[in-house]
Formats: sequence, C-alpha cells, structure tokens
Amino acid sequence: MFEGIYTALITPLRGSEKGVDHDALAALVERQIAAGIHGLVPCGTTGESATLKTDEKLAIFRTVIEAARGRCKIVAGVGTNDTAASIELARAALELGADGGLAVTPYYNKPGPEGLYHHYRAIAEQAPGLPLVLYNVPSRTGISLTIDVIDRLADVPGIVAIKEATGNIVFDAEIIARIGDRLTVLSGDDAVAFPLFCLGGRGVICVASNVVPERMVALWKAFEAGELETARRIHLQLLPLFVGLFVESNPVPVKTLCAWSSKGLNAMVRLPLVPLQPSNEARLRVLAQEFGLLGST
Repeated sequence: MFEGIYTALITPLRGSEKGVDHDALAALVERQIAAGIHGLVPCGTTGESATLKTDEKLAIFRTVIEAARGRCKIVAGVGTNDTAASIELARAALELGADGGLAVTPYYNKPGPEGLYHHYRAIAEQAPGLPLVLYNVPSRTGISLTIDVIDRLADVPGIVAIKEATGNIVFDAEIIARIGDRLTVLSGDDAVAFPLFCLGGRGVICVASNVVPERMVALWKAFEAGELETARRIHLQLLPLFVGLFVESNPVPVKTLCAWSSKGLNAMVRLPLVPLQPSNEARLRVLAQEFGLLGST
C-alpha cells in the first residue's frame, strides 16, 4: 500500500507569530510531486508536530491533500501520547481524504508493551478505514516497540506498515524476517534507507527529500530496476547530507537548507527549537554547496 519515497514535510512558518504559511506549503507540495515523489507525510517530526495545535494540524492536512489532488499518497501524522486525541486526529484525517495515518509511540508517559499494543489497536479499531503506520523512534520518545509487540500489531486489521527509525539495521532485519510478509517496513532513518531496501524494506519516510527529492526518487527507481550498484552509489553520495541534516535537532538543519535552496521558504522554527547555531552553519554551507542547495542565497 505504501512504498517508495515519502517526504516527511517541513511545516513552513511566517510572521512574528510564526503561523503556518499555507501558500508556501502548497508550493512545496507541488515541487515534491513534480520531482516524482511517491508520498507526503505532513505533521510528523520534521513537520514540528509537537508544537502544532490540533486545528493547525487539520488545516495542514487539508492544504496538503488539496494541493496533492490525488497525485501521490498522503500519510497524515496523527500520533500523540494521548490515545483518545490520536483517534480523533485519525478520524479527522480520514474525513479530509488522507490515505493513511502515521502514529508515533506515546512519548513521556512511557507505556509498557501491553499499553503500546492497546494504544495502537484502539486507533486502528476506532478510526476504521484509515490505514495506520506505526512509528518507532525511541531516540525521540523514550520508548521502543519490541518485535513481539510489532508481531501482535501486524495482525490487527488496519495496521499496514511501520516507520522504523531506530537506525539499528539488525533490529530492522529481525522485523523483516519475522513480520515482513504481514507488515510493510519503511525506513525512518535516511542513512540506512538503501541497506533496508536490500533487506526487504519497501521505502523510506525521508527528511532529505525535502531538498533533494529527485535524487531520492532516482535511488528508489534504480533499486526497483535491479540496478543495485547505481542505487548504492546514489546512497553513498547522499550519505554526507543524511548525516549533516542531524547536526542539530531535526528539522532545524533541513529548514535551513530549504531556506537557502528555495525561494519562498525560510528557516523559522517554533520554540523550544531555535535557528541553526553559527558553529554549525559553516558545515551545513559546505554540504549545501556540494549538493547545489544555495539557490536562493
């Protein structure tokens, strides 16, 4: 159902109040689709979901869905650490026309394995019709899905995929070996995308494709065509960018690159995130120069 390159969209902001810039967001969607991207994920980590109000999330879903006009899949970020709130977001995303929902593991309250299972099961059962993608990113949430819990969730109707963002390729391989015939595994870490494809992963929810969508699409196309050496070469060429995009907390670096490379975008983020620190700007500019991302400076 979900495979290929899915961009974890930034949320463009504007003005002294840092409101959502829906015009810039719609333009970004258009550029992504023109590059051949397979899907878009609004209101995920890269979209600063933690500092978006519910009404802002719904407005973002609407803008992205309307701008895409059915030309690619839209997987809306519906996860919170409140099961009831996640269910309401999932229902709203479905009503707006999203193709799926991405639900991060509940952060801060740190449920155990049984709590995680029932959290996701409740979302799937109470927002029927919205295919659900699990999102495992323990570096952000302080909690990780175990293989046993993922195995159980793979049998819940409506749960179709997992965004696996531990960066642990052994863990990824174990998931695919045990559950890959029942659950689509998507990389949530750009730096292990190609290795995960080779193990049976079916795509990536990608930060880098905000700025290099064509190259990420080329990587996937080469892999799908069996041109593994070409895909490997593209991945290794992009590796410094994958690493550089996390020189500070995501999405600070990628928003900075978007501002440098695209007219109509800026590097604005909401507190508690702050703009890129001067000590890291030189490093990022070297990468921007290397990858041709200084178009608007």
